Amino acid sequence: MASSIQNNRVSAPGYCVCCRVCNMWCWRAFKWLPVLLIVSIVTWSYYAYVIQLCFFTIESTVQQCVYWVLYHILLMMFAWSYWRTIFADIKPIPDKYKLPDEELEKLLSAESEDAQRTILENFAKDLPIVTRTMSGSVRYCNRCVLVKPDRAHHCSICSRCVLKMDHHCPWVNNCVCFHNYKFFMLFLGYALLYCLFIMSTCLPYFIRFWKGDFGTAASAGRYHIVFAFFVSLMFAISLGSLFGYHCYLVANNRTTLEAFRAPMFRSGADKNGFSMGAYNNFKEVFGTSPNLWMLPVFTSLGDGIVYPLPQQDEDTESLLSSERWERWGERSRPFDERESSSYDEL
Repeated sequence: MASSIQNNRVSAPGYCVCCRVCNMWCWRAFKWLPVLLIVSIVTWSYYAYVIQLCFFTIESTVQQCVYWVLYHILLMMFAWSYWRTIFADIKPIPDKYKLPDEELEKLLSAESEDAQRTILENFAKDLPIVTRTMSGSVRYCNRCVLVKPDRAHHCSICSRCVLKMDHHCPWVNNCVCFHNYKFFMLFLGYALLYCLFIMSTCLPYFIRFWKGDFGTAASAGRYHIVFAFFVSLMFAISLGSLFGYHCYLVANNRTTLEAFRAPMFRSGADKNGFSMGAYNNFKEVFGTSPNLWMLPVFTSLGDGIVYPLPQQDEDTESLLSSERWERWGERSRPFDERESSSYDEL
């Protein structure tokens, strides 16, 4: 563990600083490609729908106006949610979770893993944390040199620990976490509605195209409309499944990482350890004001550090605790390499 911390602080000898800076900027630019792809598709869809369908194809003025207004409302909400998801202010872990230099020196100079575990336990005794590693030790990030708050994980793409990390999404070039999870949910929901609206309003013209009575063969505009139907159908299928899955996660108060590996408490692993009931779980993400639920403004409850827990019977807690230590007592030590799961490093 000590060597891994030291290796993070020392650059490889002879490594060219210019090459490192160049690689860093190239990597940053590369990460924006998925976002640019989404923006390009939406820009083309605007041309296909507003110009080719509304202006050049639909003959009824009333129908043009209705389609035009509804389309722009959905586009505005979709773009607003997408923007907030990408550029959300992801706040760092509070300083009280970071090991001071003197504690870090003690940790590095400890002669045994039991001594390291004791140092972390003493440091974290006043911190509001309830989750543990599989071996029962304090969750510690040797890259950020801090004790992880509950539901926080280290993102290897962002190179930092993130509060209530769900996953790193390349399509928004950001971590989906406590600070932007509501925006991400609205982004998925409005993107799905956007695709369904385009698909349903283009469907009659696709049917006409299929029957051979939609425009002339020389009319290029009709191909934009038909292609818009297929693209919106394809995205609607993928977005529908993803949005439905995250609705399930919200209802059960889980993150994607917790769905794959249940959080570990002193009483053992519990996939419903943070669930307070479907409605309370929904309010934890979307807030208590119904007027703001559908708007991409931050209304999530809490601070991303401390989470309410369901009440548990003391006898049940004691029984689960004894069973948990019998089950995990022979597992790996706190800093065993097997403990460094990829789930904590995503």
